[in-house]
Amino acid sequence: MNKTGKTARTESTQRDDATPNVTFIPGAAPVRRKRRTRSWLWVPVVLAVVGAGYYGWTRYATTPTAAAMVTQAVARGDIENSVTAVGTLDAIKSVDAGAQVSGQLKALHVDIGDKVEANQLVAEIDPATIENRIEIDQAELSNLEAQLISKKAQLVLKQANIDRQRNLVAVNSIAQSTLDQAVADLAAAEADVNAIEAQIRKQQATLAGDKVDLGYTKIFAPMGGTIVANPAKEGQTLNANQTTPTIVTIADLSTMTVKAQVSEADVGKLKVGMDAYFTLLGQPGKRFEGKLRQIQPMPDTANNVVLYYALFDVPNPDGELMMSMSAQVFFVQSAAKDVLVVPSAALRMTGEKGAGQRSGQGSDKRADPAGVAGGKAAATRASAEVTVVTASGALETRAVEVGIRNRVNAEIKSGLNEGDTVVVATGSDTPATGGRGGQRGMRMPPMF
Repeated sequence: MNKTGKTARTESTQRDDATPNVTFIPGAAPVRRKRRTRSWLWVPVVLAVVGAGYYGWTRYATTPTAAAMVTQAVARGDIENSVTAVGTLDAIKSVDAGAQVSGQLKALHVDIGDKVEANQLVAEIDPATIENRIEIDQAELSNLEAQLISKKAQLVLKQANIDRQRNLVAVNSIAQSTLDQAVADLAAAEADVNAIEAQIRKQQATLAGDKVDLGYTKIFAPMGGTIVANPAKEGQTLNANQTTPTIVTIADLSTMTVKAQVSEADVGKLKVGMDAYFTLLGQPGKRFEGKLRQIQPMPDTANNVVLYYALFDVPNPDGELMMSMSAQVFFVQSAAKDVLVVPSAALRMTGEKGAGQRSGQGSDKRADPAGVAGGKAAATRASAEVTVVTASGALETRAVEVGIRNRVNAEIKSGLNEGDTVVVATGSDTPATGGRGGQRGMRMPPMF
């Protein structure tokens, strides 16, 4: 072990002696240049961190309270509280013109969309079979009438014979039994006459019925209107023995009926005679107005949802309303025009009147601060508070009186003036960060 250590020290000494002497010049450039290069590598990193911090601060930092507020000026406008529903359009009156007799549809004189008048000929069925029956009925009736003449002649003969028999019996020329036989023959002749007369009346009724059926081969419009359907085609054979086949459907499109489906939660708010209107998918800005005519007592249940049908009529003079159109229906509980209106979100209810109650369209306390539950209740007044931004920029709380209210806006009866600026939402209600961030927090409630 010692021998090995001595050998290592000897070799190390030899290497040190062999190393030449080198003189280093002070301030050698390579070392300083290397340190300067490494320090510049941190500059982009520092700039990136600073930029990210500044972006995060401007994007997500909470701004002052005034910048986070969403405000809106008090303005005049129209407001209504209504029950919404979905409905379909149908003709106020329609009828199926069908065939009452069997046979081939010989001619169809109308097409879908044609306007017809009452008692106008619309179709014809081949009358050949019925005409043959009528011919047979008339022949049979003539035969019965001839038999009646014969039976009446026999009756006259029997009457004359009984008169003679009575005279002979009176003078004791014949036996009483002969007279009795003559009386019986007279009664039989009278019965034969009555039977033939009954058969004639029956045949006359049969003939009249066949003539009526012959009239049924021509189908006339039972009412004026528009042809909306023609299930039967020309040349088709119709069988009226079991069911009445429909040839055309005529509808009165001058007035349309709206059949709206109303949920069981809202049907109690409807009253016959209340104002109603609807809009179409193709014309969302146009109203078609009417008055509630009927609430059908029998509901329609689908997927455990109970829906009642509410009907009202609207005139259709231009024919722009068509059958089976979809309609967005509004039953107006209360309405006001040219009143002071503020967003419903700006109100804070102060009375018990609005606590825990629901409006015709809302489902929470903020949606119904006025506690409206019907047409009359919607028009009642309730107390509330709003935050107003004064001209100096300060915030001021004011008590207001609320009238009609829906999910979007509320009527202000007193407490505010037109042009006042109210606070709709603050930083605690919505992530208002200025710019687009603040606008993103303002979400308009759905209309339906």
